Amino acid sequence: MTGSPVLRRYAAAVADAHAELTRLDQVSGDGDFGDNLRSGLERVLAELAGSPSPEEGHGFDVAGRVFLDEVGGTSGPLFGLLFSEIGRALDEDPRAGWAAGTAAGLAAIQRVGEAEVGDRTLVDALAPAVAELGRGGTFAQAARAAAEGARGTAELLARRGRASYVGDRARGVPDPGAVGVALLFQALAAGD
Repeated sequence: MTGSPVLRRYAAAVADAHAELTRLDQVSGDGDFGDNLRSGLERVLAELAGSPSPEEGHGFDVAGRVFLDEVGGTSGPLFGLLFSEIGRALDEDPRAGWAAGTAAGLAAIQRVGEAEVGDRTLVDALAPAVAELGRGGTFAQAARAAAEGARGTAELLARRGRASYVGDRARGVPDPGAVGVALLFQALAAGD
């Protein structure tokens, strides 16, 4: 499996979920998450389409750079770290690289953002998916773990990120970053 199809599926899923991602972020943040994630992925796909061999390679190196350098908000750099680590690991091993890359991405995100499971952030979806892949689970199992983690954020009081400023107002809706991570793993599982 190459990353470019994963990124195309992910971009399509994010485009489909744009209104919901925006709504979730309006409750818990500043409302720009859907726009930032969608436009960042559009930029990634445009750059990959303009490369000499867009079907070759995984594309996550490009995604990492675009999100680190061009996508705003808090989530841009965090997703950029994740994509960069996935890209490095996929360069080493196109199949097993997913487990190593997502684990390294989780570590980088936690190092920078200091979020832990239970803080109501994208870590709540990423950590269980990483654990599933680390145990040798399938992409579908990792996607289910990410989705369950994202859903679980609805009941958490935010201790990190923008949602920590709004207190109980964000309860009852999942964290948009966690939903964005779950969509990534669903895009990965869809090609397996």
